[in-house]
Amino acid sequence: MTTLTIGFILIAVLIALVLLGMQIAYALFGVAFLGIWIIRGNIDLSFRMLELTAYSGIADYLFATIPLFVLMGLLVSVSNVGRDTFEVAEELLRRMICGLGVATVAANTIFAAVTGVSIASAAVFTRVAVPEMTRHGYRPAFSAGTVAGSSVLGMLIPPSLLLIIYGVLAEVSIGGMFIAGIIPGLMLALGFVAMLIGITIAYPGFVLDDPDAVRERRLDSGFEPMPLKELVLKLVPIILLVILVLGGLYTGFFTPTEAGGIGAFGALIVALSRRSLDRPKLWKVMKQTGVISVSILLLLVAASFYSRMLAIAGLPNAIAGLVTDSGFGPFGFLFFYALIILLMGMILDSTSILLIMVPIAAPIAQGLGIDLMHFGIVTVLAVEIGLLTPPFGISVFTVHNTLNDPDVSVEQIFGATLPFIAVMLLVLVIVALVPTTVTLFLY
Repeated sequence: MTTLTIGFILIAVLIALVLLGMQIAYALFGVAFLGIWIIRGNIDLSFRMLELTAYSGIADYLFATIPLFVLMGLLVSVSNVGRDTFEVAEELLRRMICGLGVATVAANTIFAAVTGVSIASAAVFTRVAVPEMTRHGYRPAFSAGTVAGSSVLGMLIPPSLLLIIYGVLAEVSIGGMFIAGIIPGLMLALGFVAMLIGITIAYPGFVLDDPDAVRERRLDSGFEPMPLKELVLKLVPIILLVILVLGGLYTGFFTPTEAGGIGAFGALIVALSRRSLDRPKLWKVMKQTGVISVSILLLLVAASFYSRMLAIAGLPNAIAGLVTDSGFGPFGFLFFYALIILLMGMILDSTSILLIMVPIAAPIAQGLGIDLMHFGIVTVLAVEIGLLTPPFGISVFTVHNTLNDPDVSVEQIFGATLPFIAVMLLVLVIVALVPTTVTLFLY
């Protein structure tokens, strides 16, 4: 049996172990250890490679970005910035067609720029947006679907944990990945807004319980507007955080690690100024930061060990040769790669897909002349769609569990997210075919 055959068998074993419920980190460690042992016939080499990987895998200063951005996101969540952002968006957009749906997308877009985690957005806006939308006549399932669909913006709009993980796995600049995600993220947000307005005009029954009553309520001028001072006080903190973090990164004034530190400090000031952070909450935030960060860093060590096993098996070079010999160009490879990611998104979570696929595919993409920043955004877009597709659809399940409404089933929420999936597929095709959408501000 050749090393190449062994490599393919081990990838199949890895996917099977994850589907059977084994933690992805343990599955990566186990498969990589077994693979090196079988291929080289030396268990001591497996132990030695494991030791070297554990020592050097996360020793770089760059890895400090992970706990810092996680801490910033948790502090922002604690300080109720998400609720305030939605209230401001609701105030400004209530007269628009599907105004509260557009407000949810707008609030998610801004909130994503300081959290980087889709699940956090889904949990926050399920509590804030869904009851408000339902109260104003929107169908509960559509309201929940809007929150789930727009929550995926947190995985693309910087700073994003998925972009950080991809940057580490593909060995590209994390600051560059953040900048690369800006235009596709805005395209996705604007696409969601256009879709919500269009679907409300064309199929109002899909969106509203009683379209005529909602239209009259929207045009009614009897509501009392929010005072300008209150509106500014609610919006200024999050806008300052976005400008501080992304502005510093875009101008090159901060490295990604420094931006994470500055952002975390700014989020701490916001939380303290709002008096929303006492000692128990601070301890809870620090504990959650540690748990999340250690989990991610352990995954990255495991992925590094897995990558070394793949290199020993010669798998990336062999697959690159097959792709080249088959006559597929860069766009053909991108198409089939995105299709594989979409299919994997139905059965695996986002991080697992990145950890399994990027070590294999990134060297092939580079060999075909595909810019790795462009390749990364295509990857994350495809992975994001998996957050909404059954049977896994973690964003949908997060919204369903947080909502806890027996009248709104998981199937109904999945149905309401279908228009969002269609928009994401369209943006994925545009970004894949037009690399400038990613590289405009990079080179």
